[in-house]
Amino acid sequence: MSSQLPDVDALLAAAVSGIAGTQRPGQVAMARAVREAMESRRHLAVQAGTGTGKSLAYLVPALRHALGGVTSGRGGTVIVSTATIALQRQLIERDLPRLSAAMSGLLGREPAFAILKGRRNYLCLNKVHGSAADDPEDALFDPRSVSATGRQVARLHEWAATTQTGDRDELVPGVDDRAWRQVSVNARECIGAQKCPFGSQCYAELARDAAGEADIVVTNHALLAIDAMESFIVLPEHDVVVIDEAHDLVDRVTSVAAGELTAAAIETAARRCGRLVPEDLAGRLRAAAQGLELALGDCEPGRLDVLSEQLETALATVRDGAVACAADLRSHSGGEEDADRLAVTRVATVALEEVAENAARMVASFAAEIAVRPEVVWLERPFTDDSARPDTLRVAPLEVAGLLAERLFRPRTVVLTSATLTLGGSFEPLARQWGLPQPGDAGNGREGRSASPVPEPAGTGGQGEAGGLDWTGLDVGSPFDHRRSAILYVARHLPPPGRDGLPDAYLTELRELIQAAGGRTLGLFSSMRAARQAADALRDQLGVPLLCQGDDSTALLVSKFAEDEASCLFGTLSLWQGVDVPGRSLQLVVIDRIPFPRPDDPLASARQRAVAARGGNGFMAVAASQAALLLAQGSGRLLRTVDDRGVVAILDPRLATARYAGFLRASLPPYWSTYDPQIVRSALRRLAAEPK
Repeated sequence: MSSQLPDVDALLAAAVSGIAGTQRPGQVAMARAVREAMESRRHLAVQAGTGTGKSLAYLVPALRHALGGVTSGRGGTVIVSTATIALQRQLIERDLPRLSAAMSGLLGREPAFAILKGRRNYLCLNKVHGSAADDPEDALFDPRSVSATGRQVARLHEWAATTQTGDRDELVPGVDDRAWRQVSVNARECIGAQKCPFGSQCYAELARDAAGEADIVVTNHALLAIDAMESFIVLPEHDVVVIDEAHDLVDRVTSVAAGELTAAAIETAARRCGRLVPEDLAGRLRAAAQGLELALGDCEPGRLDVLSEQLETALATVRDGAVACAADLRSHSGGEEDADRLAVTRVATVALEEVAENAARMVASFAAEIAVRPEVVWLERPFTDDSARPDTLRVAPLEVAGLLAERLFRPRTVVLTSATLTLGGSFEPLARQWGLPQPGDAGNGREGRSASPVPEPAGTGGQGEAGGLDWTGLDVGSPFDHRRSAILYVARHLPPPGRDGLPDAYLTELRELIQAAGGRTLGLFSSMRAARQAADALRDQLGVPLLCQGDDSTALLVSKFAEDEASCLFGTLSLWQGVDVPGRSLQLVVIDRIPFPRPDDPLASARQRAVAARGGNGFMAVAASQAALLLAQGSGRLLRTVDDRGVVAILDPRLATARYAGFLRASLPPYWSTYDPQIVRSALRRLAAEPK
């Protein structure tokens, strides 16, 4: 039992000492709260600012829980889910090995840990060595593209002869998705280890076997979502999940739950089954693809609130054609088939089933009244006549709260953590998206937020029932002194942002700030168009290196930016989260405008409408909450260590003047703030002049 092991304080102290770290009050409070959540089986949301050491704060009690036994009798494995590959690598390659070495004596044995990804991330030996490779979709490639893909596939076959893990992320440099599809399968396409001639050597199965023996299994939000949604077993048996980077959970689960249809995908499904079903069935499906392409051509891009008769007919024809082909395939399967034919049949069947399912979802989504529709359908059309990017019809759930509540939270204990979980000073906005009840809701939900840097451990208010949604929120603060380390500057004197690119006044303000800082600037823009406009306008005026996202791989650009103190890096969404550049190379973060979702964003606009239909404030619940989350994440790029100092400059004056400004600013760390550009430029010059 876990009570036979040292308490979490002793284990944390040993862990911190073992890695030559420094224990922090917030880290201790978080570790105690995580331990209490695991023992009481009450869900926990923990906001832990950058520098808290939150990885250790959840890994230490997780290891204690896993090695100490579980009273539920369902096994002690703890799943740790992250949103990014970078954090997965940090946990597996650095944090867990160091913890294992530091704590094994106190725990009684060396902990076991493993990483588990979706099957598509592993090389499929049957596909590499068999003759059942994917149709390369020649019609969609130009000759140079085919040649490049062929070279990548050849390199993959060479790598297959030497790799020990078959893990795509270990292939450096990587290959594009088109090439990787030639050597991999997803979970539904796999013919199964028992039927596969390479089943005993399968990299995905070996990874699953290792995960089954591990105390801690590190995975990603996408696989966590698949485990919740699918009927087949994906993750090892477990009773506790720790979700790091929990601010990204809803978006990742929504992405997994979404579906899409293109004429090209339907034609591919028809080709894959073409030699396996009667020609008239495959021909019907090809004709259905053409019919959908024509119907989409008559639709305006964006959210579809009304299903036209032409599009409804096209979708129904696609659905029925795919169902008929899949039924014929199934009617002839089940006998003795070699692995190659079995693989071809399986891939074709899965492609047909996905087409049929997505078409059926789209038709069904229009059955309810607009205000209560559970799903949203929209059309994406490329901005150019790029034949490689066809019209795409998409469908996604309006919300995933119900799915998460029933399939994630009720069966097990969940700990959610991030540096950004309180929006407008409250856990409520994100908790509602997760499906956790609010104060006053039926279901005994609880919420708390502590302003103290050393709060009481969560869960002191009573025991939660197993399989319930009882939860506690806890903010353990940050080791940073935000008021002394950083300035929040809002350019109140600028005009409101427009729709036609960055105003000249914004470019002038940006130039003067960067010149005062001597470079050292991360520019976070609401669109790639704005980032490029700023880069093109200022590159010749600044006299410092200016890097712009898209000029090279994002990882290489961030590396160059970190190495050269005088440089600047401009970019959009992927730079708002995950960029970690401590020290003098980053002393100014500039945000061009409040990052509200676009008014025509299909999901966000539909969610706002649904909240309003229920009597709520759709703008605050959806648009303002999304903007608050991104602002907090973006501003968090500035202070990465306790020694960092600098300025967060927001050019959008609405952060000072709009009615919702208080909500947004309450989502940010407590920086010292000003509207005076002279104060900010003077502070930046002093920082730049400091000796190294």
